[in-house]
Amino acid sequence: MSPEIGRTLRPVKLLGEPSRIRILFALLEAGELCVCDLAAVVGVSETVVSHSMRLLRAAGIVANRRDGRVIYSRLDDDHVAKMLELSRARGAHGAVERPMP
Repeated sequence: MSPEIGRTLRPVKLLGEPSRIRILFALLEAGELCVCDLAAVVGVSETVVSHSMRLLRAAGIVANRRDGRVIYSRLDDDHVAKMLELSRARGAHGAVERPMP
């Protein structure tokens, strides 16, 4: 596999986990949330959110801001934000999934 394809697939693989997608949609909506708020919104444990945030941060998809002892996360990749917005818009228009050939 070429390095270019590897760089392209890494974020796609990260977005294949449903809880990570829900985390990113929550960040898209709220702008910025801490781990405890993300866990409550997404419905997973803080451990799952923390692990996901480490992976997403390493990939450059999210960024953090510290305020005392609390760390707030936000989307930091315009391409991913646009993809999420397009996905939400497609769902809002009643797009029907077709079986893959």
